[in-house]
Amino acid sequence: MSKLVEEFNAYRSKMNQKILDADNLVIKRIFNLDTNCYTEGALSVATKEMIALACSMVLRCDDCVRYHLGKCKELGLTTQEVFEVFAIANLIGGTIVIPHLRRAVEYWEALQENASS
Repeated sequence: MSKLVEEFNAYRSKMNQKILDADNLVIKRIFNLDTNCYTEGALSVATKEMIALACSMVLRCDDCVRYHLGKCKELGLTTQEVFEVFAIANLIGGTIVIPHLRRAVEYWEALQENASS
């Protein structure tokens, strides 16, 4: 597994566990809403992940971008589909999104490497 992907996933899992172990009801409810939002509904899970990826890029949240790229990869999105999402995000967010685009492309490539390993 790519070191970039492995480190991100390990850190996210470790910190999420610490957060949930604090047993704060409001935080647990927020996490639950987040999980439930991405289930199949009127929109497919893949569509929801693409929307989330674009929003994460516009909001310039690299952790969120990585998370949603991982989900997009799990769902079988192609590089062409992901780059269309990147294009939409850059159109909406403007040139300030470009540094996040660079990191997103790097992470997508790392996910691709994992798939071919």
